[in-house]
Amino acid sequence: MSDAFTTRILNVTTGSEETVVDLTHECESFLREAARGRDGLLNVFVPHATAGIAVLETGAGSDTDLIAALHTLLPADDRWQHRHGSPGHGRDHVLPALVAPHATLPVIGGVLELGTWQSVCLVDTNKDNPNRQVRLSFLG
Repeated sequence: MSDAFTTRILNVTTGSEETVVDLTHECESFLREAARGRDGLLNVFVPHATAGIAVLETGAGSDTDLIAALHTLLPADDRWQHRHGSPGHGRDHVLPALVAPHATLPVIGGVLELGTWQSVCLVDTNKDNPNRQVRLSFLG
């Protein structure tokens, strides 16, 4: 039972711009070591109050569309009660209510079961914190 649960921390630099970072390859690499051909669940969790995890298509504009949609839903202006940090930073603290800080995904035969165009992504709108941790956990 000692290998029923395995976890790894990824350190991700997101930079000073709002971004969507594709973590799919890191998830697959982790599962090659942790799952070793077994079925189970991969949990992806970002322990930050201003970031989230999304499963979406990347590379065809959906990631850019997501950032644009978040600008519309959560404008970076002075309407927010939470006011420390850069202007409009309070909206970053609302982000995890819309883009959850976690995703749990099926693993079959050691392989992450995503749809054809799906990727596992870190969504970060907080320009004040360019360094993120993402916890990958496999439960076999």
